[in-house]
Amino acid sequence: MKSFLLSVACLITLSTVAQSNTDKKKQINTSTSKQKLVVYQVFTRLFGNTNTTNTPWGTIEQNGVGKFNDFTDKALQEIKDLGVSHVWYTGVPHHAVIRDYTKFGISNDDPEVVKGRAGSPYAVKDYYNVNPDLAVNPANRLQEFEALIARTHKVGLKLIIDIVPNHVARKYEGKNNPKGVSDFGADDDVTVEYHKDNNFYYIPKTSFQIPDGITPLNGENNPLIDGKFDEFPAKWTGNGSRLAKPDKNDWYETVKVNYGIRPDGTKDFPSLPADFETKSCEDHFAFWKDKEVPNSWKKFRAIAEYWLAKGVDGFRYDMAEMVPYEFWSYMNSAIKVQRPDAFLLAEVYNPNEYRNYIHFGKMDYLYDKVELYDKLKEIVQGKSQTEPITNIQKGLADIEHHMLHFLDNHDEQRLASPEFAGSAENGKPLMVVSATISTSPTMIYFGQEVGEVGNENGGFGSHSRTSIFDYVGVPNHQRWMNGGKFDGGQLSNSEKELRDFYKKLLNFSLKSSALMGEFQEIHSANVANKKGYLPEMYSFVRWSDTQKLIVIANFSTSKASQFELIIPKGIIQKWHLKDGKYTIVDQLYQSKSTLKVINGQGKAKIKMKPSESFIYELE
Repeated sequence: MKSFLLSVACLITLSTVAQSNTDKKKQINTSTSKQKLVVYQVFTRLFGNTNTTNTPWGTIEQNGVGKFNDFTDKALQEIKDLGVSHVWYTGVPHHAVIRDYTKFGISNDDPEVVKGRAGSPYAVKDYYNVNPDLAVNPANRLQEFEALIARTHKVGLKLIIDIVPNHVARKYEGKNNPKGVSDFGADDDVTVEYHKDNNFYYIPKTSFQIPDGITPLNGENNPLIDGKFDEFPAKWTGNGSRLAKPDKNDWYETVKVNYGIRPDGTKDFPSLPADFETKSCEDHFAFWKDKEVPNSWKKFRAIAEYWLAKGVDGFRYDMAEMVPYEFWSYMNSAIKVQRPDAFLLAEVYNPNEYRNYIHFGKMDYLYDKVELYDKLKEIVQGKSQTEPITNIQKGLADIEHHMLHFLDNHDEQRLASPEFAGSAENGKPLMVVSATISTSPTMIYFGQEVGEVGNENGGFGSHSRTSIFDYVGVPNHQRWMNGGKFDGGQLSNSEKELRDFYKKLLNFSLKSSALMGEFQEIHSANVANKKGYLPEMYSFVRWSDTQKLIVIANFSTSKASQFELIIPKGIIQKWHLKDGKYTIVDQLYQSKSTLKVINGQGKAKIKMKPSESFIYELE
């Protein structure tokens, strides 16, 4: 989870964050950028699908499927023009699917160990090729993806793909391994539960059993559905279940990869010295050069290097915290010495582990999910006021650049859904705060910019989320696609206005020097002022030597207000403003107001509608 990056080394100083944390930031050892980065996550299988049938559990013939070729030059240019620097093509590696590709040398997958009909993109079956569903000609699927890489670069975008280190498909079958590369598990000693160089954990002398309570393909007849799956001995399941018959809620479609963590939890590999928290990627790379590491480490490093050689610009690592950070030191330092600009994004949800995976694991970015994302969701749902945002930013100040912000992705409820913000309009202030409060990258999920709500019933997938397991269409996004014209021709006026909002916001963030500069909240001063400033509002300032911004967001979906915004004296001093009048201009819709500085304090009369936000720039 960068090419837009300017660092050529890993040991850098982040000088663009709050002054109070300058010394801490000198210790951060990963690449950074001098501009905001914006990631556009797109579920590759769904992006180009124009079929609107949406039959639950529908086949490709019924519901359609998108292809690599649907990402035309026009489509990619529109994505770039939205204000995007990177595209995350989700679901590219070949994963288990319920479709007969045997004439292309691909074995059929058992529906009893596949989720949905289209399959989970996180049950990878062959890391050295791509999902055959995505190709016009499955025999040439790798070449079609290589052509997409070239088109993506041609328009000035960078791209990342998934690597899923913690688990692989129950039936891993590498048909395209480079010379000298063996399959996961091919050389394992299956007579023991654990060996350092085994790729999997085993339950010796025991056969795997299908979980109780699952209904593959919704009860459809299929010759492979027979109540059993040939796996002897049984392997540990992807989420760590050690049962030969896992629960239906376990990740039964996957098997856990062994990284040298013994069954008792102890580590069977060298530990990093404590001072490596501040060491460069070159130092980390040198450390591992003469160390014996588990075989799985070598396999995943080879996979990463293979895709980098194809032109991929980085990776999003699924459930990275389920893999020891020492492995990430080994893996990411090897990547960075080859490609210092590689974009490395990781899914980590434990705040206590953030710094280990950033400093020791050499990750560029982690999901800011359990902190800012969860809090913004609570605020818009009326379950929390805005005050905790300040504490979140303070708590993450030393690593704020590394905490990627998002409000929508394939795992989460759609921002515009009734289950989240209630409407796309209600989500606007969340998006403004998420995109402007820190120097970290921003990510949006395809369809978010046109108000996709995830209402369709794909079959296996759950309501309010666009299904990643089924062949479905994405209605709002399809209206923007307009049959492959990618011109928004079928969008409603409100959807067009929403996309325009995202386009203005993201493009502004890409170009703003202040958003890579200093941060200070002004919320507390305005709460204390008690003159029309609502509890549902939040405000802060961002600045650089050349740009001063005032950001105000009204999270209330029903309350409007007129009030006098206070800019504290300390900020006025830092901005070197003398007493007088200054024009401030909103960078989203160009409305103007006046900032009056009297006796060293700033005041501005503000009128806000429900769910409205301003990004005022000082002229």
